[in-house]
Amino acid sequence: MALVAAVLLLWQIVAVLQVYPVFIIPPPAAVLQKFVEVSHDGSLLHHSLVTLQAVLAGLAGGAIAGAALGYLVARSPLLEDALAPFVVALQSTPIVAWAPLLVIWFGSGLTSKAITSALIVFFPTFVNTVVGMRNVPASLQDLLRVHRATRWQMLTVLEIPAALPVLLGGLKISATLAVIGAVVGEFVSADAGLGFLITLARSRYDTPLVLVAVIALAVIARLLYGSVSMLERRLLAWQRSGTRARYLQPGTVQE
Repeated sequence: MALVAAVLLLWQIVAVLQVYPVFIIPPPAAVLQKFVEVSHDGSLLHHSLVTLQAVLAGLAGGAIAGAALGYLVARSPLLEDALAPFVVALQSTPIVAWAPLLVIWFGSGLTSKAITSALIVFFPTFVNTVVGMRNVPASLQDLLRVHRATRWQMLTVLEIPAALPVLLGGLKISATLAVIGAVVGEFVSADAGLGFLITLARSRYDTPLVLVAVIALAVIARLLYGSVSMLERRLLAWQRSGTRARYLQPGTVQE
């Protein structure tokens, strides 16, 4: 809170001294007034919900696709050799280069924004899944094989719990990147969303509205990050309680 107050104070000093014109750096009061205005007329909520919908769809799609493909690659070196060039090429191409194509292919609606978000989410989830699965202790894998564990039991009893810290770390990164992907799509072509609102405000030199939309994006990203952190604390509570492994008995699973 002290840091926030210091930033606001410095912001106010810069605005009062008019180091930059007011239309470039408006005072905090002007931004607050604009926030009240767009909150009252419902436009901020409307555009925030549109962006949030694209973000959640992209995060879910990209995370599921990245985790599924990452698991397959971690289990098959041949598949890794075949797919690695394509995955790296996809990641090395800036997302802003893909966004216009996605708008052409899927239209300017929710689908293109969600796919843009999913593309930027895919890579960190994919990489963390591969790393997490390959770090599963071989000794525990051998133990489960001795007890004749099925492939499904190996996955649910050992591999997912052992890789979960790394997977959730990747999901934290993906949660914030999903917001970037959705906004990039809205910058290219959209008639609603916070990215559209920023573009509209910029064309009107309405800097307070730009700042309001940027702050709203930061809040969405922070809420998503916080949600994954809460999920992490719940799913990894066994680490803090001292449980370190699950042992499989023939026909049963015991902790």
